Amino acid sequence: MKVLMLNGGWREDSNTRFALEEIGRTLVADGVSYEIFDIGRAPVRDCIGCGGCGKLGRCIFSDDGVNEFLEKAAEADGFVFGTPVYYAHPAGRLLSFMDRAFYASKPGTFTHKPGAAVAIARRGGTTATLDAVNKHLGISQMITVGSTYWNMVHGNTHEELAQDEEGMQTMRNIGHNMAWLLKCIEAGRQQGIDAPEAERGAFTNFIR
Repeated sequence: MKVLMLNGGWREDSNTRFALEEIGRTLVADGVSYEIFDIGRAPVRDCIGCGGCGKLGRCIFSDDGVNEFLEKAAEADGFVFGTPVYYAHPAGRLLSFMDRAFYASKPGTFTHKPGAAVAIARRGGTTATLDAVNKHLGISQMITVGSTYWNMVHGNTHEELAQDEEGMQTMRNIGHNMAWLLKCIEAGRQQGIDAPEAERGAFTNFIR
């Protein structure tokens, strides 16, 4: 079992990555591997709603990491999406990346898989940030992984993050909960318990 984590911080050694690695260490201790995918410093395009991904099976833009991430996502069993907080909101590059990744993903890439959103902030804006990221999980029939507090850590440096003992504890408990869910899903699959088939067909517009 493997968890794929998306680092929305622009630095590979960002505070967001520091928190993700705490989750990762817990996953490994519980017998689950992980990989952190760094968005990096390069520009990230926004989704233009062209629908080209439906024909190509991937995003039409190949000059950033979205398609590479999707290849890894198809093989992943769970996900963590980490972001710094900018203007009481997720990093714009993370939202652009996730919009395109979720829209261009093939069936089953995210569906019924556990996912957690993680927000890192100096001070405020964390709950609004988590709300925005969690919307991607909800509409994709993912299982949202919570913890013993909201999935956030506060601090301006690695040293300050480490001083947020409850925040780091929250990260570790995300790891434990994620590992437990993955093992429960696998145990259910071995017993012949399949994921439900979603009802489709209804598409209601409010203005007619």
